[in-house]
Order: sequence, then C-alpha cells, then structure tokens
Amino acid sequence: MTYETSETSATPETDGPTRHRLRWNKVPEVTAYFWIIKVLCTTVGETAADLLNEKAGLGLTGVSVLMSLLLAGVLVVQFRTRAYKAGVYWLAVALISVVGTLISDNLTDNMGVPLETSTAVFAVALAVVFVIWYRRERTLSIHSIDTTPRESFYWLAVLFTFALGTAAGDLVSERMNLGYWLAAVLFALAIAAVAIAHFALGLDAVWAFWIAYILTRPLGASIGDYLSQATGDGGLGLGTVVTSVLFLTVILALVVYLAVTRKDVTKPDTERGLTA
Repeated sequence: MTYETSETSATPETDGPTRHRLRWNKVPEVTAYFWIIKVLCTTVGETAADLLNEKAGLGLTGVSVLMSLLLAGVLVVQFRTRAYKAGVYWLAVALISVVGTLISDNLTDNMGVPLETSTAVFAVALAVVFVIWYRRERTLSIHSIDTTPRESFYWLAVLFTFALGTAAGDLVSERMNLGYWLAAVLFALAIAAVAIAHFALGLDAVWAFWIAYILTRPLGASIGDYLSQATGDGGLGLGTVVTSVLFLTVILALVVYLAVTRKDVTKPDTERGLTA
C-alpha cells in the first residue's frame, strides 16, 4: 500500500532571507518501504519501552528522561543535515516512537490520567499543530519539508501521532477487550478503509497519509504485544528482548538497503516540476 501526498495542496512561497529553502526534501518518499519501516518502528517503540522500563532499573520516569535526551540529540543531527539521510531519519522515528509511548504511559501509570482524557488531549494537541502549521505554511504535505519551520512542525506532529496512537490504541484494546491479535486486525482494517477512501472515493492524499500514520501506531503496538507477551496473556511469549532485536534487525537491513539504493529519496523541486 502506497500513499502519495497531494502536490496540489502545497503553495510555494517567496523565499526571504529568513526562509531559506533546501533543494532537497528532508523526509523520505512515501512508498511501501516507508510504511513497512514505520510499522516496524512502532512495534519496536512498544517493546523497547517495555524492555527499558523492566530491565534498566531507572523506572518509567528515568527511562523517559534518558530516551528524550537521546531523541533530542538525534533530532539535532537531523535538523543539521541538508537533505534526507535514511539512517538519521529512521533512528529519529524509532526514538520518537519510544518517547511517544513513554509519554502516554507516564500520564496513565504515574499520573493516573484516564485514557479517555489523554486520548482527547493528544488529539487536540495534534489538531493545534496541524492548524498552526497550515496557517503558516499553507500546506501539510510531506513533499515540502524543506525549511526549518516545516521540519519543526513535521516532527512535532509525528510525536503527537505516536502519543495519540498509543493512548487511543490502549483505550480501544481495554474497552473492547479484543486481545492483541484481533486488535491488530481491527487497526489493519481501519488502515485499509483509509486506503479505499483515498484511492476509490477521493479522500485527500494529505489527510489519508496522516490518518494512516496515526493508525499504524496502535497496529504496530498490537503486533509487538502479541509477539512479546506471555502466552497466558494472549501473546506468543517471545519476550521483549527477542521481539525488539528481531524487528530492529529488519529495520536496520531495510534502512541500509534504502541508504545504498536511494529508492526513497524525493526528487528536488526542479525535477518534480514545482515552482521553487
């Protein structure tokens, strides 16, 4: 399944001295590779967060601080690059998946915030980011992440999609008591419905992308829990270590492949026929 963000939604603006536009987009092309790695990263985000919380001995708060610092460091490198770099980009996504999971878990486990409340708060926060992003840039397309403000909005939106997906996924799983496998099927069907709405019914490509992006978070988490949790709890009992290592290995192999082949590099504006 491949979503292409709508080019017609982007309104190029006159570049000023404070709005230097890069020649290259800072995020990958939306291909099947993109969605596969995204789901794998969300799975790792769920299992790695559980693994660190259980094994590191730092507690949920300590692990959250540590992973947030690591994420901040990787994002500094990401922002300093002049073009999309597969290794840096996907490392940032993997870490932001862990941090987004930990934010939601902290609110639920440490602060006692109901899942209904955290889901609503993250949904509103994400909506605010989208509104401000669009009002400033006149586009939410990931084909135009070529300025520092747009990249800032992009990563902030990604963080809230992971936090929202975690809270909403936990809420659905608990309320419906589906179990990990059926929950994964439910979210996969929801993503399929979005794909049908886009390709067959004309749902705007930008919104189809972001809705699917949110839904991949609980899908990946359900897969991760199904593989890692004990058989008595409805899982396969592989454990968080084996599951995390397995998925990290696949992610690494795919990222190395993309870094070498550059199959997911977005063409510069001049080659895409856009007005710079």
